[in-house]
Amino acid sequence: MRAVIVDDEQHNIENLRGILCRNFPGVTILGTASTIDAAAALVRLQNPDLVFLDIQMGKETGFDLLKRLPKRGFDVIFVTAYDQYGIQAIKFAALDYILKPIDENDLQAAIERAMEKWRRKQGYSQLDFLINYLKGMGKVPEKIALPLFQETRYVSVSSIVRCEAQNTYVYFHLDDGEKVLVSRPLKEYDELLAPCGFIRCHQTHLVNPLFVKSLLKEDGGSLLLANGEKVPVSKAKRDAVKRALAG
Repeated sequence: MRAVIVDDEQHNIENLRGILCRNFPGVTILGTASTIDAAAALVRLQNPDLVFLDIQMGKETGFDLLKRLPKRGFDVIFVTAYDQYGIQAIKFAALDYILKPIDENDLQAAIERAMEKWRRKQGYSQLDFLINYLKGMGKVPEKIALPLFQETRYVSVSSIVRCEAQNTYVYFHLDDGEKVLVSRPLKEYDELLAPCGFIRCHQTHLVNPLFVKSLLKEDGGSLLLANGEKVPVSKAKRDAVKRALAG
């Protein structure tokens, strides 16, 4: 896999390049850039398969680079200090990111996923989805990207009835009866979908209030959904659920 590194701090570039050279012989570094202008020229010249991209690049961001490159025939792994705004957008598009200082296990997992998408020629639509998401920041998003094993599904937020945790996986229950399995923790989707009004009613359940028919008192409390399913409400969440439904 042919890659470039984009970061505005040279020591970060050298650190990542060193880790890749020592541990990832399947990744060839074609070049590096420390500004958006230089990065755009490098990507156009080298046509890489993968870009390791910092978010904060002085007065610009890594997102600005993507906007400058309408033909994005590459995947991206964001390498960044924690940035709530940026990371939320990345998660909504189901793209990979790793935090600085770099954890080599996280890097390995991200590279393996990138290689799998590269072999399947997947991932480019996720960048388009990310750019469209960024254009609408501040609005309730209409869709979310769900990373499945063989594809990335783009699901309307309004079609999600509920999310149910099963160990480290999450089942998305959709309004047409389909169940979609995603290998991500429920906490991540709780954070992403909370601005859309979703209610965390239990440790293992996240519910779209649009599909809640009533709050039942039986068994300590549960939600009756429009499709007839019942979802438990934990004692700790009961008051918060009542407030959310009343609002």
